[in-house]
Amino acid sequence: MRDGFRFGALILFGVMLALSTSSQAQNPTTDQKRVEEKKPEPGAAREIGGGTGAIGAGVAKGTGNLAKGTAKGAVDLVTLHPVEAGVSVGKGAAVASKDVTVGTVKGTGKIAKGVGKAFKKLF
Repeated sequence: MRDGFRFGALILFGVMLALSTSSQAQNPTTDQKRVEEKKPEPGAAREIGGGTGAIGAGVAKGTGNLAKGTAKGAVDLVTLHPVEAGVSVGKGAAVASKDVTVGTVKGTGKIAKGVGKAFKKLF
């Protein structure tokens, strides 16, 4: 009796496993359509707006890093660590200039791409 119950449970488990894997089978035509569908590229105005946003984000991030370095330098100066204060202010300025430069370059590239799209549309 026990062996019959175990055998039946094993067969039932196998059937359930087979049914669950067959329901997860993928349809190749549907999957290919998903891969082939591409998102439309953003228009010229969106590219230019995105570039302006990238420049603004770079400036904002750089300003934050400059403020952080200046604040740390002020704390170091008050606690009588003038060398560390200079290092903190210099590091804040360097990171800020890097952030502003990266944001400006990315933004300028996006703006140029958007202007190119606009001219392409005109001509």
